[in-house]
Amino acid sequence: MGIEDYGGGQGPHPDVLVVTTNDVPGYQVQQIIGEVFGLTVRSRHLGSQIGAGLKSMIGGELKGLTKTLVETRNQAMDRLIEQARARGANAVLMFRFDVTEAADVGTEVCAYGTAAVIAPRG
Repeated sequence: MGIEDYGGGQGPHPDVLVVTTNDVPGYQVQQIIGEVFGLTVRSRHLGSQIGAGLKSMIGGELKGLTKTLVETRNQAMDRLIEQARARGANAVLMFRFDVTEAADVGTEVCAYGTAAVIAPRG
């Protein structure tokens, strides 16, 4: 995996802007639509479980698990954006991730934020 594989997020001109802040510089909030979520639970496959177990004995990054978490995080964010778009938003403010273990069988990732309609100040 290259450094770009660990990223995620949006391209330069998204139709639904996702930010971790309360507001967007140069824009005003015209409407708050409400809370939106993107949720997914992923299990680890046997190969990555065995590899992680062996790697944990000697130390170092668990690349198989890192790759799974990146894919899971990106899927949760995609679902959040789909929900915001479906509700008429062009922005998600106060974006956050919550990650938990799901009964020792996988990882639950919840992306959440506040869907809003924003417009350039003018």
